[in-house]
This record gives sequence, C-alpha cells and structure tokens, in this order.
Amino acid sequence: MAETPRSLIERLESAPELPDGSDERFNGYGVMGLPFRSGHVLALRRFPASSIGPGYTSVWHRDRDGAWEFYANVSPQQACTRFFGAQVSRAVETEIVVTWTAPSRFRVEIPAESFEWDVRVESTAATRLMNVAARALPRAAWRNPAVLATMGKMAGPVLGVGRIGLQGTSPNGQRFVANPRVLWAIADSRAVIAGQDLGPPGPVHPQARLEDFWIPQRGILAIGQAFFEPFDAARHSERVSCGAPTA
Repeated sequence: MAETPRSLIERLESAPELPDGSDERFNGYGVMGLPFRSGHVLALRRFPASSIGPGYTSVWHRDRDGAWEFYANVSPQQACTRFFGAQVSRAVETEIVVTWTAPSRFRVEIPAESFEWDVRVESTAATRLMNVAARALPRAAWRNPAVLATMGKMAGPVLGVGRIGLQGTSPNGQRFVANPRVLWAIADSRAVIAGQDLGPPGPVHPQARLEDFWIPQRGILAIGQAFFEPFDAARHSERVSCGAPTA
C-alpha cells in the first residue's frame, strides 16, 4: 500500500535529518504556495531540521494589495524572513499549530491572528509523473543550476502552475536552491483570517513572486530540501521586514 502524505511526513518529523553541505540547509515540507481568486496568497514551510537554529514552522500571507506578512514560531532571524524579509511588510514570531486530521488533510492555525487554514491534498497524473522523474534524478543533479532550470521549465506546464523557480536569488540577496522531492496537488482548501474568508483557490494575475521565487498558480504540497548561500554582511541584507518593526 502506498504511503499517505501524513505517514510520510510523520516519518520525516520523527527523525529529521539535515542534507550534507556547508550552506544554510533545511529539510521538511510545505505548501509551495496557494493563491486565491480574491487576490490573497498563502504558503507554509515546516522544517523540522534547520542548520541555522531549531526546526521551525512559518506561514506566509500576501494580501490582495500585495503586502506580505510572514509568521514563524522562532525569531525572524532564524526563519524564512532571513532570506525574504526585504520584501516582507510584517514579520511576527508567534505560535503556529499544524495538525494532520486525516491521511491527506491537515489544518494550520495561528491562534494570535485568528488564522485557520484547512487543506486537502491528492495525487494526480501530473504529480505522479513529477515524482517518478524526481526519484530518477541523481543526487548531484539536484544542486546543478542548469538541471534545476530545465526542471522548472518542464514542471510549470506539466503541473499547470505557471512559472517555477527552483534556483535563483532571494529578496535579501542570497542564492537559493529548492529541491521538491515528493509532490501532491491541493484538491481543496479554505482559509479564514480574523473572520475574513479568503474564498476559493484560483490563480492571481500577475503571478505572485518574491524575487526569483515564484508562487505556483495552483496549490502544491512538497516534501523536500532548501539550500541558501551562507549569509555575508557585505553582500546580503539583514532586513527581516521592510515595514513596521518586528513584533
């Protein structure tokens, strides 16, 4: 019997391991991005293993006006804002709860923000095809920029998600490589923030992005790794928010 998303992720959570390397490394899973027809965009990162601090969970929210808010259960300097903060209006350290309620369904809650997000995922012909291709790829190829550029160009049309950037430059200047190893499509989702229902999922125009990281136009859940160039104060920004001071 094939393993479910929940069983694979529970195994990852029970024994998180960092990939080899000398750069800033992360291993876990997340919603690469989920746009809503209302113009809102959400993303989730759950990294049980991090080379820059404790494992953490982060939720990204872009409102319909294009302003990004990043939430994390660790300090912003140890979370995604370390790399994306130059384009983030608000960075908040707060409790985040991720609960798997069924083999293919989970809920994300941020109690302090009255945030509730329910997600159901499924395998599709496209995600199965991409997973077969990922298993066949040699380990060295996952760090090769030319290979990743080709994969991104192929994956976008196959998955119907628009443009995908598996390597490039983050808003704070660090080069990054994303290695999504196992994929599922988001079959349905509902999100409510402070009493506001974000409405049905659907593409946004233009496609949302944070520098070279493009948010898929359809929801994708991925297990994988991320690698970022080590921070260099001479070349990279330390900003964790371009808006109000970190809360």
